[in-house]
Amino acid sequence: MKRSLLILFCLVWASSAMAQIRLGQSRYASSKPIDILELNYAKPQTYRIAEIKAVGLTTLDEIAILSLSGLKVDDEIEVPGDAISNALKKLWGQGIIGDVKILVTKIEGSDISLLLDLTERPRFSRVEFTGMNKTQQTELKDKVNIRGRVVRDDVLNNAKRTIEKYYLDKGFMNADVKIKQERDTTLPNSVKLIFDVEQNSKVRINAIEFYGNVEVDDSKLKKKLKKTKEHARVSIFKDGYSRLTDATTEDIKNTIFHTDSVSNQDVKEYINKNFKLNFFNGSKYIPKEYRNDKDNVINFYQSKGYRDAKITADSIYTFTSDKINIDIALEEGQKYYYRNITFNGNYIHPDQVLLAKLGIQRGDVYDKEKLDKRLNYDPSKGDDVSSLYQNDGYLFFTIDPVEINVAGDSIDLEMRIFEGPQVTVNSVNISGNERTSDHVVMREIRILPGQKFNRELLVRTIRELSTLGYFDPEKIEPDLRPNFEAATVDITFKLEERPNDQIELSGGWGGFYGFVGTVGLSFNNFSLKNIKDFSKWDPLPVGDGQKLSLRVQANGKSFQNYSVSLTEPWFGGKKPNALSFSFNHSVQRQIDYFSQSTFGNDLGSFQITGVTLGLAKRITWPDDNFSISNSLQFQVYNFDRYGTYFGLSYPTGTSKSITLNTTIARYNIDNPTFPRFGSNITLSTAFTPPYSSLHKNITEESIDQEKYKWLEYHKWMFDGSFYTPLFGSTKLVASARAHMGYLGSYSQKIGLIPLERFVMGGDGMSMNNFALGQEIIGLRGYENQSITPGALTRGQEGAEPYGGVVYNKYVMEVRYLISPNPSATIFVLGFAEAGNNWGSYKDFNPYDLKKSAGLGARIFMPAFGLLGIDWGYGFDKATPNALQRSGSQFHFTIGQQIR
Repeated sequence: MKRSLLILFCLVWASSAMAQIRLGQSRYASSKPIDILELNYAKPQTYRIAEIKAVGLTTLDEIAILSLSGLKVDDEIEVPGDAISNALKKLWGQGIIGDVKILVTKIEGSDISLLLDLTERPRFSRVEFTGMNKTQQTELKDKVNIRGRVVRDDVLNNAKRTIEKYYLDKGFMNADVKIKQERDTTLPNSVKLIFDVEQNSKVRINAIEFYGNVEVDDSKLKKKLKKTKEHARVSIFKDGYSRLTDATTEDIKNTIFHTDSVSNQDVKEYINKNFKLNFFNGSKYIPKEYRNDKDNVINFYQSKGYRDAKITADSIYTFTSDKINIDIALEEGQKYYYRNITFNGNYIHPDQVLLAKLGIQRGDVYDKEKLDKRLNYDPSKGDDVSSLYQNDGYLFFTIDPVEINVAGDSIDLEMRIFEGPQVTVNSVNISGNERTSDHVVMREIRILPGQKFNRELLVRTIRELSTLGYFDPEKIEPDLRPNFEAATVDITFKLEERPNDQIELSGGWGGFYGFVGTVGLSFNNFSLKNIKDFSKWDPLPVGDGQKLSLRVQANGKSFQNYSVSLTEPWFGGKKPNALSFSFNHSVQRQIDYFSQSTFGNDLGSFQITGVTLGLAKRITWPDDNFSISNSLQFQVYNFDRYGTYFGLSYPTGTSKSITLNTTIARYNIDNPTFPRFGSNITLSTAFTPPYSSLHKNITEESIDQEKYKWLEYHKWMFDGSFYTPLFGSTKLVASARAHMGYLGSYSQKIGLIPLERFVMGGDGMSMNNFALGQEIIGLRGYENQSITPGALTRGQEGAEPYGGVVYNKYVMEVRYLISPNPSATIFVLGFAEAGNNWGSYKDFNPYDLKKSAGLGARIFMPAFGLLGIDWGYGFDKATPNALQRSGSQFHFTIGQQIR
């Protein structure tokens, strides 16, 4: 009987434990298992884990959770003991469990069965924002990407800090971010997170004060704060002077200070405090930029010899609810000079050669920035100490300037050099060119496997890849993987493609001509070879670097122009020989807009039809930045009751020309969209055969229709553009340009032809006054084509030919880059230019120039090309007979720079 009762008790106990395990998902229907924490820690016992399970899971995987606990079947553990405690810590440490217990469901001898009773933390199902516009919501959704993450305080705090930093970078220093959590009933165990943002007003910088600066004025130091600026303002004089230009220095003293015993320094300080004319700079307070700007101030001091300059303290405090003040305390220290400069560790080049390359002499002012450039990399010159070694293969070359002695105001430097082995290029690879074929990229690479490493060729390769236009110039990154033991280097050029096909959709109003519409398509990475491969169509076949351009410009019946061109930049596939073909047809008609009976009738027309075949190649002399191109052009000029418009005596007839065009160019600009360094120089010539020498019956008395049956002329044009950064900035660039043209004849029998002359003035585009058979030269600040000989009498009987035979033009621009974004590169500019156009050689006077100045802006979008607007003021009369100076003019450009 006792034995039967014992067996019955064991069966009941076992079935109860199994039932508890089966009912784990709905928690425990019968007697609750034992919590490990309730066991007697004074008497731990050793057990073998016979079984382990987990309950309470909704989204997590049971096997993964058991693995994270560190407990597994057949492990021997002490209960209670460290194994259980460690399992609890590991599960808690994952941050995904809200509550956890480890329970004993069964003990049989030395075997134990465990149950992990878990409660999952809820997860974020989605994030919503209130108190902001849609653009901000889109940007913040990318930054605050916590969907699917477990609800934890650190996740919430990080998200809140991200939003606060986002608004801080935009100048909203007092933005208030509140977080609200709501249960999401559409998903199990999920929470919807709502960020309610109150932006408040932007916080701007009212005033920046420097203390302790004796040798450097506040105004110079404030210029070094590139992104930390005082808000623009102009304080009006109390006693009647509303503009600074209205008052002399003595007037200012008497008016403002009511005394003339004020120093000029006092006046400067007053102006500096009350006149903040930085209208193009923001005045937001951004902590990161402020820290960088403080470094700029110290770097500026060190460039002036103040090696020990430092900021001892700075304070940011509230001025008003939306403005702050910044105080910066400086300690300038004394000014230092270089004394002795020695070299140590150099075996290849002697001290004299290295010192000459360094370009720093005994007695020069200590300049840390210049020293670093002259030792390592000087982008403006490219000729530094490191280039001497790295252009000869010494990739591992390093040079460390060490101050070995500081005596008084003098510093002795020792240049400690490690030359290293001469390195050979092992491999050159490219990545990121998804649309462009490898061979198109590889043919632009100047540094090749098997060569000695050459830094100059590496930089040149980056520039060549930039000028292709297929890749973002700002993101071309050479990845160098050197191997010191083997003295080799593997180079990978990391590229990021950008769209470079362009569509031109433009319209304008052309006076009596009416609306002018233009549609143009330029496929700059076209591929004839891939026409049959539809996978390469995007929207046309791409990848081989060929350029296909289609363009139609029309003004109803008045004017039409049709053109198509195709260029293969590597004709033959082995050398950069650019083969091009183009076809152009233009027609311009005179329409009767005045007579009621014949309104809209065609009074006359002028047509030009031409084909051009060209070949261009790179040359290596005088250096490999040069190229030469030749083209053969055939054109037919057809006049129908139109000829007197150009000064011809016959209204109807045909002229033809065969022209050999040659262009020699040197191009070494770093970036075609916004050049910072380099130059672009071209000399173009056009020659026709001397037909008059072949036809003896043509004389000076011959009628125009015989003399101009075949056009005879030679034309010379020079264009030079030079770019250099200002004040060491890569955003502020000066551009100087010169343009000249000359039209000549072979003999007096023909003289200067009335076609192919120069037309000057305006934006350099012919949209408003169609100009066929002429060279269009822009001059901002003047109306289109207004500086053109013969303009006032054009089309009248016996009028002089329309257009100039000699022109000069000079331009100076200062450009500032606002946005380097490749999808929309934006820069503003200020310009001053002067030029003139003469109808005969005897009238030519290089000092008689029409002057103008103004402001402008450019935006480059890959899909549309270059778009520009300029306001210019012409200081002179466009023609001697004009009643007044040209004055204010607005100009618009599409797809081109003004020449």
